[in-house]
Amino acid sequence: MLSAFIPQPRGLERREIPEQEPLPQESLWLDLLEPSVGEEKRVEEFLAIDVPTREEMREIETSNRLYEEDGALYMTATVITKLDTELPENAQITFILSGNRLVTNRYVDPLPVRRFVAYAERHPEVCQSGATILVGLLESIVNRIADALERVGADLDSISAEVFAAHTRRGGGARDFREVLERIGQCGDLVSKTREALASLARLLVFAQQQARPAITTEVQQRLRTLNRDVGQMSDHAAFLSNKMQFILDATLGMINIDQNNILKIFSVVTVFLLPPSLIGAVFGMNFVDLPWLREPWGFWAAAGLMLASAILPFIYFKRRGWL
Repeated sequence: MLSAFIPQPRGLERREIPEQEPLPQESLWLDLLEPSVGEEKRVEEFLAIDVPTREEMREIETSNRLYEEDGALYMTATVITKLDTELPENAQITFILSGNRLVTNRYVDPLPVRRFVAYAERHPEVCQSGATILVGLLESIVNRIADALERVGADLDSISAEVFAAHTRRGGGARDFREVLERIGQCGDLVSKTREALASLARLLVFAQQQARPAITTEVQQRLRTLNRDVGQMSDHAAFLSNKMQFILDATLGMINIDQNNILKIFSVVTVFLLPPSLIGAVFGMNFVDLPWLREPWGFWAAAGLMLASAILPFIYFKRRGWL
């Protein structure tokens, strides 16, 4: 789908361009969403640029993501999508700044882009040029990443309280930590994707700041520097969350080992308690003629008493030593 955004007194006006309709000369932003080959060629002919393919956008080399060609700046960033699901994904968006126009090529429709479009339709000051639209989109993407980090921080606090809360240990016995491990894994996956997106944005912002172009005004440069500082601070926070998550994971695995050891201890204690009575019962169960107490009327009760005493005495001894 090819959309053209045209500046109006009240803000940007979005127009979906049919196949046969020419592109508006007054458009500031051309948005390619899952474009066809024909739509890519129309934009290339209109602006005399080369729109990268989906495979080229996925390349991780900096030289293939951030470069200048024929007077146009090509910048590809990694963004997080599907944050409201259990399986967030990373995708790429290419920003092409050609003169005073911006071209975006994307195969996803993330929430930050939709939010910026809705905001730009009501605020004309954010759509004065292609560079200001670019900065506005980057700010919206960074804000969405901040929301993701806040979500991870809240989830980790909840998991930490669940793992270390005293009331969960009073009942005794083993606890099922499978759900906790699943939640830690989801947080780890989200943090990993967040750090990848932040690293991509940091490189893009540095590249954009180094460009001396009339479209990149002093105001745009200032906003880019502010975004760069925000991305750096968020990267540090993401590293902190990663370390915290590793600590909680280690603690959870330690709790699992403790619960397993408690179970094994119970079996060991039961085995120790039952071993002496079993031995006494085995002795008195031998088929010998001259077995002591065999013909005594109190022989059974004496053997039963010995077995009971052999179980109680170790229990008392272990209890006093603090082993139970």
